Amino acid sequence: MTRTPSTMLGLGTAAPGFRLPAVSLLDGTAGGKEVALDDFAAAPALLVAFICNHCPFVQHVAGELAALSRDLPARGVAMVAIQSNDVAAYPADAPDAMAAEAARQGWAFPYLHDETQAVAQAYRAACTPDFFLFDGRRRLVYRGQLDASRPGNGLPVTGADLRAAVDAVLEGRPAAEDQRPSLGCNIKWKPGNEPDYG
Repeated sequence: MTRTPSTMLGLGTAAPGFRLPAVSLLDGTAGGKEVALDDFAAAPALLVAFICNHCPFVQHVAGELAALSRDLPARGVAMVAIQSNDVAAYPADAPDAMAAEAARQGWAFPYLHDETQAVAQAYRAACTPDFFLFDGRRRLVYRGQLDASRPGNGLPVTGADLRAAVDAVLEGRPAAEDQRPSLGCNIKWKPGNEPDYG
């Protein structure tokens, strides 16, 4: 199991645009339509999560992802998840499997397929899970870990770090400056697509 940390994209970065096909939607129904960054323009904050189906780090926090997919929209915060792995090499992450996994886990967010991997590269996403929280102006205010729990370290999954950042945005406060990288499986890049994040 490769343990890859977040690149920690610079705070204040504008949210890169995207328009991707959804394999499942906010209400848990099957996808089939495209979802774009601009679709969330009215939300006071937006969480973009890079996840996949097979990664043990994602499986470890799957229940909290489901909780966030219920809790954040109730507070007006938009949430979207993106799967960028090479599905030819990792068919467990293919769109049909994504839809099945979203239904199994109760993920009530749009789950999008980044087939070209261009969106992951634009966000400098490196691992699954990798989290990016943007404020109402779509400037990055938090990136990194959900919380300190990792598979095997015995700490409970609470979402504490990310939830605290959401609270700060909604209350008009800066998020904590001490932000820790997420840690997870590396994104499975297609041959020739491996980014040099330098």
